[in-house]
Amino acid sequence: MTNAITRADARKWIGVFCGAKSGADAKYVEAARETGRAIASRGWGVVFGGGRVGLMAAVADAALAAGGEVIGVIPRALMAREPGHPGVSRLEIVVDMAVRKQRMIELADAFVTLPGGLGTLDELFEVLTLRQIGQHAKPVGLYNLDGYFDTLLAACREFVARGFVLPGDIDFLVQEPRIEPLLDRLFKA
Repeated sequence: MTNAITRADARKWIGVFCGAKSGADAKYVEAARETGRAIASRGWGVVFGGGRVGLMAAVADAALAAGGEVIGVIPRALMAREPGHPGVSRLEIVVDMAVRKQRMIELADAFVTLPGGLGTLDELFEVLTLRQIGQHAKPVGLYNLDGYFDTLLAACREFVARGFVLPGDIDFLVQEPRIEPLLDRLFKA
């Protein structure tokens, strides 16, 4: 599916990585809604995994309700488990997860990672790795709600301490416990 939304659009597009599940606490869904509203209120667009489930749906629904533009990118095979969101501005159905990540990276000007599981971490580490090897210089942020990513950040510091990651390869990672300050800092990093 295509429409008039292209990279020629002057707005900033934020790739949002988050859970296809809602999590064990309602605070995660509310944080996802807050993220969608905050991005839309700045006149920015959302690029997300395209699903009509979990935190993904909460981000997209809130952005759309706030008048925002939302692009979903979903693999055809995943549509049986995570139906594509029918209300987004554009839904791109792609071949597989690798193409999904590639397309989301192409469309986004920056990335924000919310709580999620293995797929969320896969997306986060894909953009971190691509930035590390110079494939992009786009900002990467973590919405560290209630310390959700503290253990992950500690692991990243340990990778540096043990000589497997250069400090500069993770120093650019912006993390905040609230979405508004994270968005404020995202393009200043």
